[in-house]
Amino acid sequence: MVKIVDHGTWPLRDEDEGAHPVGVEPLWSESVYLDFTTQDGSIAGYIRLGLYPNWNRAWYWACLVGKDRQTVLLADNHATLPGPDLVVKGEGYRATHEVTLPMRSFRLTLNAEAAAVLDDPAQAYADTAGARTTSLEFDLEWKTVGGVYPYGFIPRYEIPCEVAGVIRVGDEEIPFSGHGERDHSWGERDWWQVSWLWSSGRLDDGTFFHGMRANVGFEMPWPCFTVPPDGVLDHREGFTATSEFGENGFPVQSWLAVPGAPLTVVPVSFAPVAMTSPDGAIAHFPRALCRFEAADGRSGHGWTEWHQPPGWRGHEWR
Repeated sequence: MVKIVDHGTWPLRDEDEGAHPVGVEPLWSESVYLDFTTQDGSIAGYIRLGLYPNWNRAWYWACLVGKDRQTVLLADNHATLPGPDLVVKGEGYRATHEVTLPMRSFRLTLNAEAAAVLDDPAQAYADTAGARTTSLEFDLEWKTVGGVYPYGFIPRYEIPCEVAGVIRVGDEEIPFSGHGERDHSWGERDWWQVSWLWSSGRLDDGTFFHGMRANVGFEMPWPCFTVPPDGVLDHREGFTATSEFGENGFPVQSWLAVPGAPLTVVPVSFAPVAMTSPDGAIAHFPRALCRFEAADGRSGHGWTEWHQPPGWRGHEWR
């Protein structure tokens, strides 16, 4: 039986894998993330479906990256809201999202005729209409490893997973086997107000980890967990992070204070997106496949995001 860590202020049930009642806030949203990477970081990607019913749209992002690979990116911030079946259809693409066993497994398929091939990932912040394109297909399944982790202060849960399936990009077919994380959240989220860092990965001894902190102007017991090789999810608090940024606001390096596993984070390949608010404000989202180096010599790969709303450099990244 999959263990659900019980420390939240709200109960988590199998039914939470489905859709939730829509709130009245204009920026109320429901979000599903799915990411994946091989252990060596040679192939990786992520998918995000964000539903904005009070804004009458969905966001759909999907990408493929890897060491020595160009970023392949599909980013549609004007997608039609899908129905309860979460079948997303946009210009030249179709995607399905299915909880095959609540809290235990999830299957994704994507068939995109023309994802952008980016020579420079920063192109994602501009119009990619003139970029070279390629077809992109995913047929992947996420299977839970170690347990389910609900946040204690917002309705959100994270699930470390083994990931397997098939990827096709252009004429290349890639049998995939690796690891990743999926999460599900709902409630009001204003992407144009607060910066944050979110990170998850797996080290070469089999240890999964996750941590998140937002820059809200005061300290909190920011959430994190590890899943050691014995498979028992260990929830802790006290996650902190510091980051150094370079050109285009892309992070150069970060240092994560995961209790019991301090980590150095080096971005390997970026798949960023930009988001425009209803009143025209622009936020940047440099998400990246990263290599993690633990202080004790372990290493691994996973994903990190450094969300950057307008004026983000005025926020404290410590």
